[in-house]
Amino acid sequence: MRRSLGHYVRTGYGGSSVTTQRFGSTAATAGALGGALAGAASGQPAAPGSPLDPALLAGRSVNEVMDAVVEAVRPVDGTQDAEAERAAIRDALSELLTRFPEADLLNLDPDQRGFAIERFTAIDVFRRFELDVGKTIVEKAPSAAAALARLKQVRDYVKQTVAASFRKLGEAGRTLTAGRIGQVVRDALRDTFDVFEGYAE
Repeated sequence: MRRSLGHYVRTGYGGSSVTTQRFGSTAATAGALGGALAGAASGQPAAPGSPLDPALLAGRSVNEVMDAVVEAVRPVDGTQDAEAERAAIRDALSELLTRFPEADLLNLDPDQRGFAIERFTAIDVFRRFELDVGKTIVEKAPSAAAALARLKQVRDYVKQTVAASFRKLGEAGRTLTAGRIGQVVRDALRDTFDVFEGYAE
């Protein structure tokens, strides 16, 4: 698993710096997600026609609110990257509600927003990896069950590594504050890909 992640970064993209550039839209979308969640929590008026307009969301279900966040943060544009990011946002919000069952998606505290951004980043990295090399993993696995187990192992490991990168940045004072989210996420991605690239040595 570690070798495959190492070769993905080193051979597939030419190193951690290039891979980080390739994932620039992940950082940009993470910034948009953080901004949307912070804006909703602060009670800022939504732009006219925004999917996050409180008047449109009054009485809506959790799933409908998640859909609105996805639409506000990453509208459909027909690209694979957009579809991967839209799915990653939804998965991240679902995991947020598993971790914080009483959370209100439109009134998240800073820790909850940080968790959503971190988890979105990890899930998007995994989804891109799966798009790029998942077919090969499935074809080389002895069975469908083994393939699924391997992909789950990669997903869990990516989450752990990304979380460790965010923790390291947080301990150095690099927190996910407004206006800095995109840069912090880029730094976390670079740190993550540095770790992965080391496995190819």
